[in-house]
Amino acid sequence: MTPLAQLWSEVTGAAFDEEAVAITGAETVLPGPFRVALAAGTAVAATTMAAASLLQARGREPGTVRVDLAHAAEAFRSERHLRVDGAPLPMWGPLSGDYAAADGWVRLHANYPHHAEAIAAALGVAADKEAVADAVAGRAAEEVEYDVVAAGGAAAAMRGRTQWQAHAQGKALRAEPLIMIDRVADAAPRRLDHASWPLTGVKVLDLTHVIAGPVCGRVLAAHGADVLHVSAANRPTVRPLVVDTGFGKRSVHLDLSTESGAEQLRELVRGADVFLQSYRPGALARLGFGMEELAALRPGIIGVDLSAYGHTGPWASRRGFDSLVQMSCGIAAEGAVAAGADEPTPLPAQALDHGTGWLAAFAVISVLQRRGLLGGSWQVRLSLARTALWLDQLGRIDVAPTGSPDLTGLLADVDSAFGTVTHVRVPGSLPGAPAFYRHGPHLPGSDDPNW
Repeated sequence: MTPLAQLWSEVTGAAFDEEAVAITGAETVLPGPFRVALAAGTAVAATTMAAASLLQARGREPGTVRVDLAHAAEAFRSERHLRVDGAPLPMWGPLSGDYAAADGWVRLHANYPHHAEAIAAALGVAADKEAVADAVAGRAAEEVEYDVVAAGGAAAAMRGRTQWQAHAQGKALRAEPLIMIDRVADAAPRRLDHASWPLTGVKVLDLTHVIAGPVCGRVLAAHGADVLHVSAANRPTVRPLVVDTGFGKRSVHLDLSTESGAEQLRELVRGADVFLQSYRPGALARLGFGMEELAALRPGIIGVDLSAYGHTGPWASRRGFDSLVQMSCGIAAEGAVAAGADEPTPLPAQALDHGTGWLAAFAVISVLQRRGLLGGSWQVRLSLARTALWLDQLGRIDVAPTGSPDLTGLLADVDSAFGTVTHVRVPGSLPGAPAFYRHGPHLPGSDDPNW
């Protein structure tokens, strides 16, 4: 059984129709031992097939889904191709990077000011790259990881694959499905009316940040959903990612620590179909927006929870990012061996983020169709680390480094409040209702909080 057929049957419970999809191109479009292009093509194909199935249920013939591996692969690193008025945007904070420790390597993530402050506090040095490097060099990698995380920062020591498999969190992940889907409350079936697009009329609240969750919202918007991104004015952001993942969405600022802000969000929930969030576990529940409260506010809602390291195990509440998970679970170490390098070698894309985002979109579209037949309120859960395990289980391919990718026909320009934005087009062809971004990214907080 192909990875796509297995994924399709596990999530939808339906038989896989090989005639409904055509995947073209070679996996060799990306370098390295991991089958990133296959993972990208599989996730894009599953999502587009789910959109096709829902489109057919809404009265429109979808046609044969087609996925080009090169296009899917470049979409999995869309932030690399982002340009505003022809110029790239800086992605990483000054302290972010891999550091040599006394017994190995550790990666520090400092794209947010409070994470940079945590690194400096944990190491007892100024927030200066050279000072941090000197401090890390005299300590064990796992000690640095522990101290930075304990201080409220984000860090990961480089572990080998075998080491991760023996780790308590690695063991916990193997007991979790790739995509966890649970019916959490009863609700009447809510069928979607006839429409020209798979997600016409579907309302999505997107309370996510960085890449995985925002990519999910971006994909849903491309298939016709009304996606409203909700953040706080005082919350730090990574500007290139705000631009890259903002296509097709509106953006509002709400302060959930105030009763007025919380009530505005509750009112939005009452009209929503999907509630997408990537806050640390329990954070929104403490504000009154846990799954139980969401289902009470809006029977039939689909809650989507994304995390870094999984939803069970000792690291379930640990903050993390794609680059850190690659370090923790053995990807960076294996990449270094394959490349003959003396330092961590990551994937050629932030595939754990993008993969999790696309898989979440696949799950949402599938559950929307299930809800129309069976009713219910549903919870969907995924994590970057579980996506990493899925990638690991796809096997290996020997691909040497290549030159610049062929981007012919893959990029487009759109005017926005940020300027003219160059971006990767939506991968996956759905002839009956081609996916596209209905507008460019909006400035954070520039829209009204209503449907």
